[in-house]
Amino acid sequence: MLEGLPPHRPTHVLRLITDEPSARAMTELLGEMFDPMETAVAAFEVEETGAWRLEAYFSEEPDAEMIRDLIRPMVGEQADAALFETIDQQDWVRASLEGLKPVRAGRFLVHGGHDRHQVRGNDLAIEIEAALAFGTGHHGTTLGCLRALVDELKRRRPAHVLDVGTGTGILGFAAAKVLRTPVVAGDLDPEAVTTARGNARLNGLGPFMRFYHAPGVRHALANRPRGFDVVFANILARPLKRLAPSLTAVVADDGVLILSGLIERDVPGVLSTYRHRGFHLARTGVIEGWATLVLRRGGAAARPR
Repeated sequence: MLEGLPPHRPTHVLRLITDEPSARAMTELLGEMFDPMETAVAAFEVEETGAWRLEAYFSEEPDAEMIRDLIRPMVGEQADAALFETIDQQDWVRASLEGLKPVRAGRFLVHGGHDRHQVRGNDLAIEIEAALAFGTGHHGTTLGCLRALVDELKRRRPAHVLDVGTGTGILGFAAAKVLRTPVVAGDLDPEAVTTARGNARLNGLGPFMRFYHAPGVRHALANRPRGFDVVFANILARPLKRLAPSLTAVVADDGVLILSGLIERDVPGVLSTYRHRGFHLARTGVIEGWATLVLRRGGAAARPR
């Protein structure tokens, strides 16, 4: 499990071996206590021992004693064994990804290079190398978007797909894998675009991906009024609200807008913003406290579950 949107330039990491209930409890606590733009918390099972490893990544040096005091009610004297280290930028995602198992959504399977042997013949496999950009598929936001795409594919076969804030490129790759048609994907972080391009080549999807570096849809590839049948925006609540006019403008008349990067308490405010743009909630899903919204133009609004 993973809490928080991983920072692009982490400098410090907390590591602690514990049991599953404690690891999950600490993941939720630290995820709530720290800014999700500056901190990421991962917890996963160590296959060799059955113990669980907690790792928390910080963009600034954390107050180690304060954090030990925070987690002490959960782990007791184990808090004193928590290890705080300075890390190299290029190592942090690799360190967290190596312990995470493949993630499945329908036929889509997101995996690291170390899990290629788990790909089955009918899988639409997406391999993601460790990198500095967010998006390994293990986060509830990315998985929620993949599941929303699976549901949409049961309804129809979209022709034009846009992935805003693409990170490592997973959502765009999933669409390209199944549709075998060009997909547009962009990010405001040039490092993310570079990473996504590399991952596209790794997955043999270079000919199907059209990348851009710009905020939102402020690029000729993306700024196509009513031009996309599916638009992903897996970012955060505040930018989703700010981008509402431009995001809704590029969704086709019968298209869908798939939004994520939201904790559950963000949902009413985001829905209100998009309702004012003429969109209603078609479906919603929650994974480990993170919500994914599927929105359509007009019609009667569904109640959030």
